[in-house]
Amino acid sequence: MSLSFRSRLEHASVPWVGRVNRLPRPVPLLVLVGLLAVGAFAPVPWGGIAFLAIALFVGWLLFLTWQRLKQPERLMRLSVLVLVVAVAIVKLVPKG
Repeated sequence: MSLSFRSRLEHASVPWVGRVNRLPRPVPLLVLVGLLAVGAFAPVPWGGIAFLAIALFVGWLLFLTWQRLKQPERLMRLSVLVLVVAVAIVKLVPKG
């Protein structure tokens, strides 16, 4: 019997979630703040890439927790994901 995509991704994510949980609490936050700073102040391609990395991480966490979230929590987290993707697109697409 074949596992669903969700099950396969959840099983593949277990070691990564464990690694993140073993880190000291400030480390993931500092990495996020660092990526936000790079995204905000780096030149055109690198800023967008930093925001895409944040979007991938937020999307991964949202996917893993989606079934356990209530509707308002889903909407708030989805809006954060949409905002980060929008900023990444603005940073990646050349002006003019």
